[in-house]
Amino acid sequence: MAAPENHTLRLLQEIRGAVGALDSKVDRNHEELKERIESLRLAAFGESVLGRYATAEFEERISSLEQRISALERRG
Repeated sequence: MAAPENHTLRLLQEIRGAVGALDSKVDRNHEELKERIESLRLAAFGESVLGRYATAEFEERISSLEQRISALERRG
């Protein structure tokens, strides 16, 4: 039978290894969640490429309508 001290040291080493692996997994999950949250934030606030494109197109249409209204007002 192994000496109690050796057995205790082995258990402590195993626990340390398990805790280290768990820390690593938690860190990876935390980074992944941060990336997902950032992606959702960008999508929610229209900061994606598609969102910017749509906003630019909308601005062009509004500008065109404003010019047409101004022209009509000058005529009237």
